Amino acid sequence: MWRVKSLDAILATAEKKSLHRSLGPIQLTLLGVGAIIGTGIFVLTAAAAQKAGPGMMWSFVIAGAVCAFAALCYSELASMVPVSGSAYTYSYAVMGELLAWMVGWALILEYAVAASAVSVGWSGYFLGLIENALGFHWPDALRHGPAWSMNGFLPVADFSAGIVNVPAIIVALAVTALLVIGTTESARVNAVLVAIKVTALTVFVIMALPVLKTGNFSPFTPNGWFGPTGTTGMGVVGAAASIFFAYVGFDAVSTAAEETKDPQRNVPIGLIGSLALCTVFYLLVAAGAIGAVGAQPVHGLDGSVVQPGSAAFTAACNLAANKEQLVCSNEALAHVLRQINFPVLGNLLGLAANLALPSVILMMIYGQTRIFFVMARDGLLPQSFATIHPKWKTPYVVTIFTGVCVAIAAAFFPVGQLADISNSGTLFAFFMVSIAVMVLRVKDPNRPRPFRTPLVWVIAPVAMLGCAVLYFNLPFEAMAVLPVWGAIGLVIYFAYGFRKSHVGKGLRGEVHELDDDAPPTGLPGAE
Repeated sequence: MWRVKSLDAILATAEKKSLHRSLGPIQLTLLGVGAIIGTGIFVLTAAAAQKAGPGMMWSFVIAGAVCAFAALCYSELASMVPVSGSAYTYSYAVMGELLAWMVGWALILEYAVAASAVSVGWSGYFLGLIENALGFHWPDALRHGPAWSMNGFLPVADFSAGIVNVPAIIVALAVTALLVIGTTESARVNAVLVAIKVTALTVFVIMALPVLKTGNFSPFTPNGWFGPTGTTGMGVVGAAASIFFAYVGFDAVSTAAEETKDPQRNVPIGLIGSLALCTVFYLLVAAGAIGAVGAQPVHGLDGSVVQPGSAAFTAACNLAANKEQLVCSNEALAHVLRQINFPVLGNLLGLAANLALPSVILMMIYGQTRIFFVMARDGLLPQSFATIHPKWKTPYVVTIFTGVCVAIAAAFFPVGQLADISNSGTLFAFFMVSIAVMVLRVKDPNRPRPFRTPLVWVIAPVAMLGCAVLYFNLPFEAMAVLPVWGAIGLVIYFAYGFRKSHVGKGLRGEVHELDDDAPPTGLPGAE
């Protein structure tokens, strides 16, 4: 279980088709901004406000800083191992098969649950748009899933406010169908969608900031920095752990290291530049939302602090006095514009979210299927997962399986809880990458590194500490999912992957999309 892939073989495979180095610092920064801005800021603003109130502005700064440290570690490995598989491949080459399996298993949790979270976020904007623009009211039972709370260690569902989120199911399955038939997302279409997202948020800032009221910022941290005693996942740091979801996407910069001119200089500029720009943008959006309509948390019927998405939170938001609160909105930014008497702009922002978010769902499911695909080609999962459709030339089995799982999770869970669960997998993967970059500095210090993490013995431990702090400030149920998910993964590994591993059998295990003889992926961007 400690066997490793040969890093030399991986690199030799990647060098079969080297990529042209053409990206400079500006292109990399813009690439990162386009990849980062999306679901989190459109969807999670309300959940962050419920946890931290106006103090969520600090949450954006904390999450962005942790992401920056992790990104610098990620980039060194990405520049050394510019192949598919992300942190899974890096861990396989550095720390061995067992830990690589655990990282890959965590990435599956990250991508699949993130796709579910985006689907639920899209649903909120879709329902707000058709109700405000068209006057059609979607049935209450079919607009969102049940509210969840914990009874000891057991989750309990409350179906009084909703049963199943039908729009979220529809968008998840529609995107899955597009991936199965092999529809590719062109760079031009993606650029248009990025422009729509950025324009929508810019318009929001321009319209919201002039009506800012300083009184709406007080109290600034109603739930403190770590939440009241006896709570988990609340306060400014708890909100940072949730809002971390808004920054995931920076790996678009780190994985472009092979196509970057002077990566030692330009990759950190692109990473830090895109994260800094997005943090400033997020702070302006948050300030506009808080200043325009306020962002104080609602309290349970007994006056207690309540988690977003819980049964007690749903009951509080159903009170007439709370229905118009920012924290109770499923389309926070569009809701703010409508509240300050710009209903048409609110509807247009909702339309922008409806147009842009499905592409994020597509890329999340795409990332999930690629991890599954690479693990199956390594023999750690059944080869049927890598089966290619005879007509569409896509890995249709794993795509359909993933899409159905995404739709089921989106149908029955709220966006905030899904984002927290996804973050638990992401934080674990980033934690392992931070370890891997230090291990490889010791094991193979002379290997060429197109990008070297600066002050690695400071940056990597800080990244590890930051990931650990955010993980332990997630809600209890989100923290609990990761070890349970990991235990399931270990059972599967020792029951199947340990015996079937290609590396363990001495077979060639370094097959990647860059190979001439690799099976077609049929994923976006593939020929």
